[in-house]
Amino acid sequence: MDIRPVELDQQHELSRLINGFIYTDGAHATAIPSLRIMRSTKPSQQLLHSIYTFSLCVVLQGTKLAMLGKESFEYSPAAYLVTAVNLPITSRVIEASPESPYLSVQLSFNPNDIFYIIKESNLALNKKSDTELGLFINKTTPLILDPLIRLIRLLDTPDDIPFLAPMLIREILYRVLQDDKGNLISQFYSPDSHAYKIAEAIRLINRDFSKTLRIEDLANVINLSPSAFHKYFKKVTNMSPLHYQKVVRLQNARQLLISESLDASEVAYLVGYESPSQFSREYARMFGLPPIKDVKSKRNSIV
Repeated sequence: MDIRPVELDQQHELSRLINGFIYTDGAHATAIPSLRIMRSTKPSQQLLHSIYTFSLCVVLQGTKLAMLGKESFEYSPAAYLVTAVNLPITSRVIEASPESPYLSVQLSFNPNDIFYIIKESNLALNKKSDTELGLFINKTTPLILDPLIRLIRLLDTPDDIPFLAPMLIREILYRVLQDDKGNLISQFYSPDSHAYKIAEAIRLINRDFSKTLRIEDLANVINLSPSAFHKYFKKVTNMSPLHYQKVVRLQNARQLLISESLDASEVAYLVGYESPSQFSREYARMFGLPPIKDVKSKRNSIV
């Protein structure tokens, strides 16, 4: 994907604005609750594990690799990434330097805004019966970068954020939905689609991830057969329901270990494991180190 001069100017302006707010590496919250800014002066030393909510990720400098299941997605200033449902993503920055740091913004959306946009505009929900992956990459356009610049500028005038930010976020979402892959989002908001049912299952798993997952019961709740549920869930997430739940459990466990004064056994039970030894094995398999060593390494590292 090539970058046109107008887009390049907009990305330079966004980089300039961000560099005025962020001076250190890491993920930074902002005065706009749904907006985070990421910066790194070097490629990732470790894989980054996180749950991406319904959000837009735009890279302004550098390159990032996102992995969902066994599939990889590389994106840079020429493209943006969207996750339409909650997905456990493994990622790493693969291009960054002190002279040209990796810079990106992640903007989370409220699902209710889609229904508002559909109601107030001429956009139509996707009526296709096929179910697609809940993540996609598309070409960055001036129509998306322009309202993003105006949103970032609000950080200079925090009193304007409560009134203006929601309108700009809706404008950005409207532009994403207008793009040629916008139907990959709308499929999750069409009540008669399989994707809509899988989105509901994903919400239930994330809400009750510590509980035992019974495929037959969850399939019944969303009105699918167990085989159809497994088939469409894998299409959306690139993993089985049980594997998805395990990844969500382990990612939540890691957050608890880092943020709370709890030992590994306590956390194991909190996220649904009956066996601390099984928890430790699966944790090490996913993160490369057993819980205590991983947390010490994480706290001492600079992402």
